[in-house]
Amino acid sequence: MILGLARQGVALARYLAEQGAQVVMSDRQPAAQLAEPIAALSGWPIEFALGGHPASLLDGASLLCLSGGVPADVPLARQAVAAGIPLSNDSQIFLEAVPAGVQVVGITGSAGKTTTTTLVGRMCQAKFVGGNIGRPLIGDLNAMRPGDTVVMELSSFQLEIMTLSPHIAAVLNVTPNHLDRHGSMAAYAEAKSHILRHQGLDGVAVLGRDDPGAMALAPLARGRLHYFSAQGPVDDGAFLDGARLMLARGGQAAEVAALADIELRGQHNVLNALAAIAISAAAGATPEAMRAGLVGFRGVAHRLELVRERGGVRWYNDSIATAPERVIAALRSFDEPIILLLGGRDKNLPWADLARLVRERVKTAVLFGQAGPLIEQALADAGVPVSRRLRFDSLAEAVQAAARLAQAGDVVLLSPGATGYDEFKDFAERGEKFRQAVMAL
Repeated sequence: MILGLARQGVALARYLAEQGAQVVMSDRQPAAQLAEPIAALSGWPIEFALGGHPASLLDGASLLCLSGGVPADVPLARQAVAAGIPLSNDSQIFLEAVPAGVQVVGITGSAGKTTTTTLVGRMCQAKFVGGNIGRPLIGDLNAMRPGDTVVMELSSFQLEIMTLSPHIAAVLNVTPNHLDRHGSMAAYAEAKSHILRHQGLDGVAVLGRDDPGAMALAPLARGRLHYFSAQGPVDDGAFLDGARLMLARGGQAAEVAALADIELRGQHNVLNALAAIAISAAAGATPEAMRAGLVGFRGVAHRLELVRERGGVRWYNDSIATAPERVIAALRSFDEPIILLLGGRDKNLPWADLARLVRERVKTAVLFGQAGPLIEQALADAGVPVSRRLRFDSLAEAVQAAARLAQAGDVVLLSPGATGYDEFKDFAERGEKFRQAVMAL
């Protein structure tokens, strides 16, 4: 029984049907809204139960699998646990089925995991890079061979029900995020911790030493511990020494790359590069391969992505910033005057720290969407004057307002601090709509 016809659920259904399982898929949406995933599964012996999740779906079920967007506490999942039916997902089943001799690297964190996962894939010259990054890896199992390296991004949504851990597991940071889903920081951190809890004694855990949330998980590591830091040397892992990115092994350090080799803006991307070096070293990459993977890397879509320059104004798409802390990192990546587009659907996260930085660093905050009134109140509480905060219903209106306000030398930055679910399918669709609106100016 699979809940959710999103990308992960579809890939898992195809894999399980291929293995001879009897598969039933359920989604709360009606069939009319699910034409694309249903078409993707045509020809497979899969049953569909759409428009809701009645308790009768569990009749005869031996396993309940959740797509990433389905919380582990939905009524049907609670009923399954009470009935002794185990919960799983595509990442768990992938780790159960991965061929012997294939090295699996798992990466999680509240911010930076997609950029770091992509960088590690480049540094390790990995054939298979996926997971929460957008490509379910379970469909690639048949193509994997001993000696291959798999790099998978893992979200808290996936990890919260997992009972297996990758051989190499990295926690970049643990800061407030997805509290609308997990309910508390304790529950969120607990979900993240699962990436370490089930490692063997021969496993390697890579932690962000500068982040208290990541370091709080260090006692869970059962194997070797490696670190990355921009604040000082480490014995095993990677660290920043002035303008040099260093690789440390047993207390001996050697330069891998220079700060100038990083083509991404922001201190947070220096940390992502250091994390990628530490993780890739644990996976066996050479320093030469690490530098080759870093040089020429210009980032992932929707992450401080330069959309265009128009009339001396640079427009950046940072739609991935779905938490205030990510917006703070984005703002600190610029010295130019900033017109900041903030809004979407709130995740019960704190806005006060960002509001204070907006007061100091932002020329005008243009708010949009469901969270607009909430953010406006936070800005008012922080002393941002009315003249520097505008509010609109939609992102399209916010873009038009920003275009009227922007002057040569300004940066217009979409870094919303909230999800796009009030107006869009996800952050990627929001980023694409922003790009289209900017290109149409």
